[in-house]
Amino acid sequence: MLNTIKKRLLIFGAGIVGSIYALRFAQSGLDVTLLARGKRLDAIQKNGLRYNDHCTIKQMSIKTIGKLEDDDIYDFIFVPVRFDQAESALSAIKNNQSQTIVTLTNTVSYESWLDIVGDRLLPGFPGAGGDMKEDVLYAQFGSEKHQGTIFGEINGQTSERVKELVEILETAGLHYEIQHDMYAFHVSHAAVAVGNKHFYTDEGVVDLETARSERTLSKIAADIKQNLRLVELAGIPVIPTETKAMGEMPEQDLTAMYRQMLSNDFIIDVMLGDHAISQRAEIMLLDEKFHEKFSVGQ
Repeated sequence: MLNTIKKRLLIFGAGIVGSIYALRFAQSGLDVTLLARGKRLDAIQKNGLRYNDHCTIKQMSIKTIGKLEDDDIYDFIFVPVRFDQAESALSAIKNNQSQTIVTLTNTVSYESWLDIVGDRLLPGFPGAGGDMKEDVLYAQFGSEKHQGTIFGEINGQTSERVKELVEILETAGLHYEIQHDMYAFHVSHAAVAVGNKHFYTDEGVVDLETARSERTLSKIAADIKQNLRLVELAGIPVIPTETKAMGEMPEQDLTAMYRQMLSNDFIIDVMLGDHAISQRAEIMLLDEKFHEKFSVGQ
């Protein structure tokens, strides 16, 4: 515990996921700094990080910076940005000398990230989600281990920095999973995530009635099943078992599952709210990169 508290942590980005981790780390007494920009930086410096706690708006004072200096060294830099922002964020970190950079985002390939930051990369995936309304954070953490923060070395080994990250997450009381095939996890998750492209229009997102319609949900179900087949055809295991099961269930069961999800107000906010609109660029790019990598005949 004492060793963990001494570790310097930087959250590179004050969006929803970054804010959630910064809040939880700060509440747990960890040494965390949040990099924010523009109005978001001003708001946090003036009012603290504002968040909803069981319908009460609270605030937490958190150290913030607006720019990362090359000689400002952290034990872990967390990069919780959208897939379409990842290369830009990593490029901004490139010349900083911190030795471990934990990406918490979607991807279907590590090559370009490794080109930028080399073996400092520790790929992961966030175990949190939510929405932001008028600078107030509405957050939800995974309550089961498979919904927790997922991370692991590309080579599958349990390195010292993986063990140190475990200590940090345990200190913060966060569920986690050390994943020994991060690449298979990322590709499997992307295969499902890109199905959400059918919630988008050129103007934003569809209305709730359209989202719940048989026409929309059957497109999503068909895409998910086809995408997971492509992953398996490429010789990559579909993980975790819950994702594999989605590829094996009948389309009508998948549509029923999504319709049930869209009866939950929190999930509706995440999938169809302001956060979803900002995610459009990520999902479209992820869909494009997924099908470049896993198209029929390759």
